[in-house]
Amino acid sequence: MSFCFLSCRWILPTWIFKKDQFDNLEKHTQWGIDVLEKYIKFVKERTEIEINYAKQLRNLSKKYQPKKNSKEEDEYKYSSCQAFLATLNEMNDYAGQHEVVSENMTSQITAELARYVQELKQERKMHFHDGRKAQQHIETCWKQLESSKRRFERDCKEADRAQQYFEKMDADINVTKADVEKARQQAQLRHQMAEESKAEYSSTLQRFNHEQHDHYHTHIPNIFQKIQEMEERRIIRIGESMKTFAEVDRQVIPIIGKCLDEITKAAESIDQKHDSQLVVEAFKSGFEPPGDVDFEDFTQPIKRTVSDSSLSNSKDGKPESRFSSKSKGKLWPFIKKNKLSLKLGGGPEDFSNLPPEQRRKKLQQKVDELNRDIQKEIDQRDALTKMKDVYIKNPQMGDAASVDHKLAELAQNLEKLRLEAQKFEGWLAEVEGRLPARTEPARRQSGMYEPQNTLTVNNCAQDRESPDGSYTEEPSQESEVKVPAPEFDDEFDDEEPLPTIGTCKALYTFEGQNEGTISVSEGETLFVIEEDKGDGWTRIRRNEDEEGYVPTSYVEVFLEKNAKGAMTYI
Repeated sequence: MSFCFLSCRWILPTWIFKKDQFDNLEKHTQWGIDVLEKYIKFVKERTEIEINYAKQLRNLSKKYQPKKNSKEEDEYKYSSCQAFLATLNEMNDYAGQHEVVSENMTSQITAELARYVQELKQERKMHFHDGRKAQQHIETCWKQLESSKRRFERDCKEADRAQQYFEKMDADINVTKADVEKARQQAQLRHQMAEESKAEYSSTLQRFNHEQHDHYHTHIPNIFQKIQEMEERRIIRIGESMKTFAEVDRQVIPIIGKCLDEITKAAESIDQKHDSQLVVEAFKSGFEPPGDVDFEDFTQPIKRTVSDSSLSNSKDGKPESRFSSKSKGKLWPFIKKNKLSLKLGGGPEDFSNLPPEQRRKKLQQKVDELNRDIQKEIDQRDALTKMKDVYIKNPQMGDAASVDHKLAELAQNLEKLRLEAQKFEGWLAEVEGRLPARTEPARRQSGMYEPQNTLTVNNCAQDRESPDGSYTEEPSQESEVKVPAPEFDDEFDDEEPLPTIGTCKALYTFEGQNEGTISVSEGETLFVIEEDKGDGWTRIRRNEDEEGYVPTSYVEVFLEKNAKGAMTYI
């Protein structure tokens, strides 16, 4: 039922009833504004939820991003980790869409409705002000009508009394003629006043009826119509805001769907074969697998074949080698120290302690790192050179001589870096077989045998290897142990020499400057007296006075047939 119909029903009842309806409409419209403000508050809280959710998603994505220049960053070469990184990036974009939802709801709904509510309150206030003004006007007209009516009624009664008094005086024979005339004039005056009151009352009544007609058929219906239109606009506006609420979400659905599609695509790009190959490439050593172990017959009274257990005694306690117990004690720490140095990361500068493939990778990384450093120094030098040229052309801008010291320092750094890069490039070329072995002094010095007071290492399976090639039962878990660095004394050269088990040919020149090692030249043929025990060193002899250890990768070994058969270590 429209407000117009409501006003039409208000024509017949009194003005008091209409005032009550006006109050009801005022309460209803205020309730409508309250509903609109409640919806604004709802949308505002939704935007806060969206912005907080987006912030939490961004923090989550940032928390699990790989840290730069860390070991964790290297792990992202695997496809599974790359997929996870793509997921983190997409989650960041996903959070951005929630921020868009929050921004659009704030600008398109909250701000607009807040402005509309203020306009609505002003319009409502104006309409009800006009309504109250119309009510006050009709009330004033009604009061004027009532006053005119009471005055007309009073004047009529006064005229009747005056007429009755005149008739009474006229009928009384004892009353003088002057009194009768006076009573007659008084009656005529009262009748005239009654007529005037009647005319005024009639005029006031007509005016009131006209005002009342306009009030109930024009003014109030117009006011009610405006209030109705205002209320309907409020209802339409809140409906449009609800549509916008849904549309804002709908607009980001395609982008969110694209983010989810990218996450799915990243998950489908995971290649387990590729990841496995990366693991193989990262940890492959390049060594050839060892050959079969020959059977050693202890029942035959013939000379025992020298093998991996040549440093140990036979079961019957008779020494099978010419190595004394003291010399065995000297050899075992030598092997032990080599293994400890590998685990401590204090290996040689050219990474000769690593397997071939790992060594090539380390050298390549070092060369790339040095080249980057060289490029940085060149860029700085070029920038300073340009600055110096500017100072020379424009002395007022600065002193050209002020950059000479820095240029000289950069030149020295460049020379050092280039020499270092050439050194590592030479080692890399040697490993890749592109250049012959270099013979400059101390090229293969590793520093593994420098005296140290104490070494802290982690126990591992290799440490459990005993001098006779067997394994001892030690805890498998890592434990920190202190191993004193061994030193070779003069007794090493006084030991009884070991028997020859084969020959070897030097593939590269090796400068044995550390105690226990021996120098060899490329192409030189020597005798093998002890095989590689897995630590990367082979013991050889040149003559009765010269023997020592050389890196196994530097020689090609040929064992005698009665030993282990012909095997080659390259």
